[in-house]
Amino acid sequence: MAAVSLLSVGHYLYECDAVCIYISKTKGVKNMNEKMNYEDFKNELVDVVKEELADRGHNVNVQINTVEKMNESYEAMTVTPEGSNIGMNINITALGKAHENGTGFDEIVDRTVDMVENHLGNMPQIDVDTLTDYEQMKDKLAMEVVSAERNAELLSKVPHQEMEDMAVVYRFVLESGENGRATILITDTILDKMGVTPEQLHADALENAPEIRPAVIKGMSEVMMDMMGPEAAEMFGVDAFPENELMYVATVPDKMSGAGVIAYQEFMDQAAEKLGGDFFILPSSVHEILLVKDDGNADHRDLKAMVEEVNATQVAPEEKLTDNVYHYDSKEHVFELAEKFEARQQAKEKEADISSEKEEKGSVLGELKAKKDEVAKQPKKEVVERVAKSKGGEAL
Repeated sequence: MAAVSLLSVGHYLYECDAVCIYISKTKGVKNMNEKMNYEDFKNELVDVVKEELADRGHNVNVQINTVEKMNESYEAMTVTPEGSNIGMNINITALGKAHENGTGFDEIVDRTVDMVENHLGNMPQIDVDTLTDYEQMKDKLAMEVVSAERNAELLSKVPHQEMEDMAVVYRFVLESGENGRATILITDTILDKMGVTPEQLHADALENAPEIRPAVIKGMSEVMMDMMGPEAAEMFGVDAFPENELMYVATVPDKMSGAGVIAYQEFMDQAAEKLGGDFFILPSSVHEILLVKDDGNADHRDLKAMVEEVNATQVAPEEKLTDNVYHYDSKEHVFELAEKFEARQQAKEKEADISSEKEEKGSVLGELKAKKDEVAKQPKKEVVERVAKSKGGEAL
């Protein structure tokens, strides 16, 4: 379950992805405390965590609030050092489920306090004045894509661009490293305070995002080799660079919210060059996308069924993008839903058939007209006869 830090500056709320805490559903059963209902658990946890942190010498404020994020909302315990505007959120909703599933209360407290203490020692150094200065912040602009339908309510407060059934949103990336990724989701309020238009934001993001979070495209075989290691890959006969690689993975260097590369201006054509032409786009998650060659052997309906199954069984709800499959037409430079591409191709074929019929009919009519004109140019029989008789001759 992810811990998310919260920066409060004036009327702003900035969310930052931080380190993760994992509590097993089976661990802690031996130390099981008596289970509490969620409300009692939540209130007790806040009190005990604050006491434990105080015992370790940390003077902090701890309160409960609701965090709205793309793809999810949850109740959080916000921990902020006294006198600081930088803090962190702990997902109490997820912790409550862990307790319900058998994790002891004491274990949850210990792990939470350890994680908070570790994060307090690695707080990003942020100048609050810089956060409100767009000229200083615009070089940190990045783009991400989310499901427009699932995030409709939050998108009503966030500047965004539609991309089929997805929405492109914008973030300032403050820090990205081993301890996590600190980012600020740009809301309408933030944009208004900075005095920037959505159009300017989009233009700057198109320029900066590929620079600070460049697209990384690797063949699936290369990705598997990276995961397995060279020895295991050799054992299983995995070739990192096969001649006919059919599937590629696209993301960003830190692999966080990397599906946003599809919004980059040059990405589609770069991918088309790597894959050798048209390709399908499968939204593996908000973190990466899969690219499949459209060589005539893949059917978008089969690909869609695969995406739906994987989303339902293997992708966490907060990391899901969409269930749809998309297509890039490298000749027309068009990104669209795969079914739209199919419909467009069928319409083209129908139009071509109609044009061919018209040409054929036109050709037949043209031949008939040519013959008619030829006949019309020939002397008529009665005229020839009259001319012949006038000369004393006889028409043959």
